[in-house]
Amino acid sequence: MRILALALAALTLLWPSLADAAVRIDFRSRDTDTRVPHGFVTVSGTLDATGEEVKGSYGWTLGVPISPIVLTTPVEGLVYSVKDKDIAKSNLHFSLVLTDAEYESVLALIKEWEALPQPSYRLFSRNCVTFLSALATRLGLEAAIPSGLELKPHSFLDSVLERNRPLIVARAPSEAPATTTAAAEAAPAPQ
Repeated sequence: MRILALALAALTLLWPSLADAAVRIDFRSRDTDTRVPHGFVTVSGTLDATGEEVKGSYGWTLGVPISPIVLTTPVEGLVYSVKDKDIAKSNLHFSLVLTDAEYESVLALIKEWEALPQPSYRLFSRNCVTFLSALATRLGLEAAIPSGLELKPHSFLDSVLERNRPLIVARAPSEAPATTTAAAEAAPAPQ
């Protein structure tokens, strides 16, 4: 337990401006919804350096109507902005406070995905789960996709939370809980 406490203290030193940062990223899913993307992030807040307000939602999805061809063939992919009404119906898995540099890094990764040569969406290897994995990894989380979760953003995000709980709790916004999914609330804290 003492090692965990020391690790958490060291992690908070690595992000000295977290107390001042005002941008947050929320990792979300909507597995039972028929609309895509099923996994996405939202960002909101104010940049420290400029005071600029930022707000957006980003998910990776196919850019063509859903059809059986997606099972075997790459199709057009795109970064999609999820509507507020759909965000309200989604599951919030966890939130992190971002520094301005981390926010810029997230946007850079999103732009990289937007610039992928088409066709760029692949159901099993470049989908909303791989997009979430790339974003979480960019932010220092262990986010490899476990076998069987390649098409399950809800379960995948729960697994990221479990593997990174101390870091996520340390970087959670102070005005909201670090996690809100039922699975996260029911899961035991690491020992």
